[in-house]
Amino acid sequence: MPAIDPDDPRPRGVRERIAEIPFSLIGQVAMVGLGDPAVLPLWYGESDLPTPGFVCDAAAAALRDGHTFYSHKRGIPELRQAIARYLGDLHGREVEAERVVVTNSAMNALMILAQALIEPGDNAVLVAPLWPNIGDCVRVMGGEAREVPLAPTPDGGWRLDIARLLAACDARTRALIVNSPCNPTGWTMTGDEAAVLLAETRRRGIWLIADEVYARLIYDQRARAAPSLLELADAEDRVVVVNSFSKAWAMTGWRLGWMVAPPEIRAVIDTLVEINVSCAPVFVQKAGIVALERGEGFVAEMRERCRRGRDILVQGLARFPRVHVAAPPGAFYAFCRVEGMKDSLAFAHDLLARAKVGVAPGRAFGPAGEGYLRLCFACAPARLEAALERLEPFLR
Repeated sequence: MPAIDPDDPRPRGVRERIAEIPFSLIGQVAMVGLGDPAVLPLWYGESDLPTPGFVCDAAAAALRDGHTFYSHKRGIPELRQAIARYLGDLHGREVEAERVVVTNSAMNALMILAQALIEPGDNAVLVAPLWPNIGDCVRVMGGEAREVPLAPTPDGGWRLDIARLLAACDARTRALIVNSPCNPTGWTMTGDEAAVLLAETRRRGIWLIADEVYARLIYDQRARAAPSLLELADAEDRVVVVNSFSKAWAMTGWRLGWMVAPPEIRAVIDTLVEINVSCAPVFVQKAGIVALERGEGFVAEMRERCRRGRDILVQGLARFPRVHVAAPPGAFYAFCRVEGMKDSLAFAHDLLARAKVGVAPGRAFGPAGEGYLRLCFACAPARLEAALERLEPFLR
């Protein structure tokens, strides 16, 4: 047994790989300011709108009706059918309910996929900057998360370098993971880009996993949703599309998501759902059905609220000479580069202490995010305007 180093800060008695995963950098900032009424929180990826009342009422009614027992591993049939109808209508292509698996959040779905696909020594190639938990799923399983950064454009936006992304894949690559619209950048994959990735992963036998949780939060008035791999992939393809009720329906605390998966992996997913969580709570699933069937008006309200917030925050930040930011085409974040900022975590702590504004440090989203801050604009205009006023002395 190796000697214990008293100066080693890592937890003792756990797997070394797990001990090396740091606590969320966003959490490191937020834990300092949570509960402080003076703080304007723009750090987490959620709206300040509560879940709509008709969804809450559906959950309460389900509880009163006794829906408090174990249930189907893949989700109750009524919700899987509702998700299939919703996706078919949204993307103009039939999705069979048999392909749908209900999960306890999109994050749960991504972790289950990592458990199913990644062996120690394997790798997954990820488009970065990205939500850090996605890479951590791969690392937990003993795999390598290979982050391939988006290329910044002169106007402050982002571009996918497909050749570089595919060049990062090798014989040990098990999956290519794309989050579009992207957290934190707002970059949104085009249909042509999706077609190229699908063709290449088909040819190489690599799984293609798409995190589409921000699909409804796009700002092209001509489209109801961002381009989806569901519009291109066949049912037998090694393609899994992950989604969630969290963002568009303001249900972050409900922890309800889904994935659309091919037959090749569904039986394994059933087993992993059983091992991880047994099933998603039935009363929450009942609320999910109502969100899909009655929630289009709320989704439109959320999208318009975010559009207004985007304009306020991006235009306000652009007034500061040391800030470089572009209006993102999707998601609900301003990901801005700050000239002269060497340590985004320290800078975020400083803003919290001195300006009482909570932001996410860019380094939380991988090395490609250092030098940036992420601010959520899915908030009331008054909160965003007050935050800009407080930030001005530090960003001008």
